[in-house]
Amino acid sequence: MSTPWRTLDPRTVLVHCAWLGAPLGSLGLTALATGGRLDARAWITLGVVGAVFACLTTAGLITWRRTRYRVTADSFELRTGLFTRRTRAIPLRRVRNVDLTANPVQRVLGLAVLRAGTGGHGGELSLDALARPEAVRLRAELLARAGAREAADPVLATADPRRLRYAPLTFWVFGGVFVTAGALWRVLDGIGVEPWRIGVVRRAFQEFGHSALWLTVPLALLAVTLLGVVGAVALYAENWWNYRLEWTDADTLRVRRGLFTTRSVSVERARLRGVTLREPLLLRAGGGASVRAVAGGLGDREENRRRSVVLPPAPRAEALRVCAGVLGEADGAGGAGASALSGEAVDGGGLRPHPRAALRRRVVRALAWAVPLPTAALAVTGWLFAPVLLYCAAGYALLAAPLAYALARDAYRGLGHGVRGRHLVVRSGTFGRETTVLERRAVQAWTFTDTPSGRRNGLVTATAAVAGGEDGYRIRDMSADDAALFADAATPGILAEFLAPSSVR
Repeated sequence: MSTPWRTLDPRTVLVHCAWLGAPLGSLGLTALATGGRLDARAWITLGVVGAVFACLTTAGLITWRRTRYRVTADSFELRTGLFTRRTRAIPLRRVRNVDLTANPVQRVLGLAVLRAGTGGHGGELSLDALARPEAVRLRAELLARAGAREAADPVLATADPRRLRYAPLTFWVFGGVFVTAGALWRVLDGIGVEPWRIGVVRRAFQEFGHSALWLTVPLALLAVTLLGVVGAVALYAENWWNYRLEWTDADTLRVRRGLFTTRSVSVERARLRGVTLREPLLLRAGGGASVRAVAGGLGDREENRRRSVVLPPAPRAEALRVCAGVLGEADGAGGAGASALSGEAVDGGGLRPHPRAALRRRVVRALAWAVPLPTAALAVTGWLFAPVLLYCAAGYALLAAPLAYALARDAYRGLGHGVRGRHLVVRSGTFGRETTVLERRAVQAWTFTDTPSGRRNGLVTATAAVAGGEDGYRIRDMSADDAALFADAATPGILAEFLAPSSVR
């Protein structure tokens, strides 16, 4: 007897009503800005919205009627299409991750989107959408059919409101305000509202221009900072509300999070290549860090960056503990493999230092790019237009030179690489410092890159190619004499045929 086909939840059609929110909101803003008087352009927009909504709703109804799925003894199958029927199937033994997501509209309706993937290109099936209990049941069924095992100590981390204090420790506190303001400005301009003619905006600019700049500029910066902090905290709360990191079984790591839009991402242990401890400059100054999993099967590079985060900004000690938990053995037994995953190893302590030439290279670059060009631009502008900028140029040079030098030294101190048991550890960066711990067996190839200045200084950059994460992880500015020998020692056999017999250790 063949397995019967199942349908999506009929409430899926109602999700298309959410399309009305943005255009009707824009029309509402237009009516508010114009005192309720809509011009011909607004009425045409309303007519287009109605037509598009009718088309999308009809398409959604047809999609719901013509979409079927089923789970057989060997495969997960999806059938779609109106005039041309299309059936796709993935073997259950190759299912690597099963993710659940739900936007605010779907959450109100009790729906969820299920996406099952094999980790390869095109090996993914998506059901949009199922009743949430059915989606949870189907995920458990797919993972069980794929051969899941019990986990010893499943929960690695849960939500903690105290982590909200790390949310503002990012440069997007400032950039996010300007990006949001620019997007809002374009939306208003697109619907025919001239933002600079709105009374509040016009009066704000007039007051700013007629007041003392030494007072208004700091107040404006303070206002931008406060808005950025509020926005960063709100975004952090929305993304990481109800956060939970756990081993659902011995082979599947799952991250669940989200306030309005819930997300559930599963990573198979077989696809897990390592972890990356991320410490951007501001977050590092606040004693925090975040963690990403280095894993395959999470989509392209951009999608992988979004889905691979397993710990949001949190205390550094917590981040080190999560790194060790993600990389630890499933059975929790100690041994050489587990001992190499201690917090000290992930912390990057005792890594090989890089040649002093790498420090000189960073100092020269920092002083050459960060000091002369801006100073010259300010000086020329001051000489031509405003003499006060000449003093600004001198002040900038006096402040920027020591700051650039300090950042260059910090970038050099951040360089390091080494081998810890069965893992390769790579660290670099100052504004966005990252310590990546990779399984040595996951490295598939090495690439060595140099430049004319690097050759003169005896430096080379080695890149370890990995099927997952960023695809390649660079050891920047290491000694050219030691690069090939280190790579061969870290991953025996890959470079053996390219090395002289006397050089192989």
